[in-house]
Amino acid sequence: MAKIVIFNKPYGVLSQFTPEGRWRGLGEFISLKDVYVAGRLDADSEGLLLLTDDGRLQARIAEPKHKLVKTYWAQVEGEPAEADLERLRAGIRLSDFTAQPAQVRRIDEPPGLWQRDPPIRYRAAIPTAWLEIRIAEGKNRQVRRMCAAIGYPVLRLVRAAVGRLSVAGLGLGEWRLLEGTIDDLRGD
Repeated sequence: MAKIVIFNKPYGVLSQFTPEGRWRGLGEFISLKDVYVAGRLDADSEGLLLLTDDGRLQARIAEPKHKLVKTYWAQVEGEPAEADLERLRAGIRLSDFTAQPAQVRRIDEPPGLWQRDPPIRYRAAIPTAWLEIRIAEGKNRQVRRMCAAIGYPVLRLVRAAVGRLSVAGLGLGEWRLLEGTIDDLRGD
């Protein structure tokens, strides 16, 4: 059985153990040795980050060909109409690839969502909306790029789940150790 670390990554933390420039590293939070990130999460994104000690499992989690669904909550600037969301559901052309069709729906702000530090900028004249976006690709900044392509820039991005594992029950900056296989992660 592989070790799997589920970590609720705060904003401003890199998907690596050492800090760099203004960004903090995972070593500030995770004391466990010999585990490696399985599917990166940008420093300006928050939420579920998985780490494992099993190289094969790491690849199965991170590589899009294995179709492990990742669920994101995106707070966007503006209020997308259903027609805008249909563009994401159909698969949208980005500058370097066409994103596969996503499962997308508008949601209320997720209950129990922690405050971001620093908070996103608030502009009274510009409304925001929350989207739940489920994709299996997870290419570099993909969710941000998809939302920008339909005219709704992402203000805040939280990865809520990878397969059946989620941030539920984990405080910001907290982690938990599990043991399992890729079959234990599948949730769809």
